[in-house]
Amino acid sequence: VQLAESGGGLVQPGESLTLSCAASGSVFHMVAMGWYRQAPGKQRELVAVRTAGHSSDYGDSVKGRFTISRLNAQNTVYLQMDSLKPEDTAVYYCNARGYDGDRKTFDSWGQGTQVTVSS
Repeated sequence: VQLAESGGGLVQPGESLTLSCAASGSVFHMVAMGWYRQAPGKQRELVAVRTAGHSSDYGDSVKGRFTISRLNAQNTVYLQMDSLKPEDTAVYYCNARGYDGDRKTFDSWGQGTQVTVSS
């Protein structure tokens, strides 16, 4: 299963940005899709994840500012990022977990998209 991300870029503090990630390939069942980020010199951290059961989980630093949504039929996930701060600057990675068409588990990562928040 391959993931294609889009939507990164340079914005000013307080502005908004939307990331999207589409999964392609043979998917039997998508367990969860989400976003992680990694800033220079830091470990990769959870941003937001949405499960097939429509539950969502967010990292503490983005709660109340970021919203994850998912189109199950298209295996696409979006991340709406509002009130962006300089500390949100990082490479954002899409992740997808589930079972492929051969009923084997997969855990796929996108190549990452840069988000820079700076005045």
